[in-house]
Order: sequence, then structure tokens, then C-alpha cells
Amino acid sequence: MTQTTLEPHEIAARLIDEAGGQLVGRTRLQKVACLATLAGFLDAFPFEYRHYGPFSEALAGSMEIATGLRIVEEKEERADWGGWYSIYRKTEKTPVGHDADRRRFIAKAAEIGPILLELAATAAFLNVKEGLPGPEAWAETARRKPDKADAGRLEAAKRAYKQLLSLKMPQRLPAIV
Repeated sequence: MTQTTLEPHEIAARLIDEAGGQLVGRTRLQKVACLATLAGFLDAFPFEYRHYGPFSEALAGSMEIATGLRIVEEKEERADWGGWYSIYRKTEKTPVGHDADRRRFIAKAAEIGPILLELAATAAFLNVKEGLPGPEAWAETARRKPDKADAGRLEAAKRAYKQLLSLKMPQRLPAIV
């Protein structure tokens, strides 16, 4: 059997299928992909730290190509606060993911609320990329995101992250909780 190698824009598009066919928000896309990368499911996109946490310019560009080719549909809607957000939906051209563990992981990560997902992905990223031990990674996350990281949200983000840790993955997420 011949294995087909996907282009980066197809890999980005497949995330939408694996998230259940729809994923709301560019930030959510970035954080789901970052956690999938840390869990060993994905290696196509390098991440760096930006204002909203881990970010991959390559992923953003790949998703633009995927939407331009109509492999994924992107609909922009106005948020209650006046800004805009994207809703990504799969199309008949979207590559289908067949790895059940990867699909389960990405779908579970995509279900996490956007702020909790941002906090969890940031703490995991800081642990891996900056070598901060678990408690320090969470403390640094709170320092960098004071408007989002109150004690209740941090605890909720840790609980959500712990649920991801319980899933099967090729490479263990950092044990920061």
C-alpha cells in the first residue's frame, strides 16, 4: 500500500475534520495544533511564543492556502465585543484523518473553552520550550496573561489539560499537573 504524503495546507485542513468537522477561532486552531504537536501527533508546524501563547506562522499560512483552495471553508463572524472570529468547516475536499487516537485527542482539545485552551497550551509550551517545571510554567502563564489567568480559570485549565493527559498519544504531553 502506498502512503500519501500530505502538503502542509492539507495537514492544516485535516485538523478541521479531526476536530469534528468544525473549529471555531484562529486562536483555538493554533492551540489545538500546538498541543497535538507536543503530543507527537503533528510535526508540520514550528511554534513560537506570541501574545496569545504558542503560534505557528506556518500553520496560519497553510490554513490560508487551504481556505483559498476551498479545502476548508472559513466564515468570519462578528463577536459580541466588536471584533471578528473565524469558523472553519470541512468541505468535501477536506482530507480525512484515520488515526483514531489522533482524532480523539484533537476533538477533545477542540472542545476545551478558548481561554482554558490558551492557558493550558501556553503552560505546556513554556514547559517544553523554556524548560519551566510544571508549577513555574503555570505561574509564568498567569504572569503573562493576567487578564485571563485568575485562580479559577487556571484550575479549570489544569483540569482540562489533565483530561488530555489521560488520552493515548505517541509522545506524552508534559506532566505539568
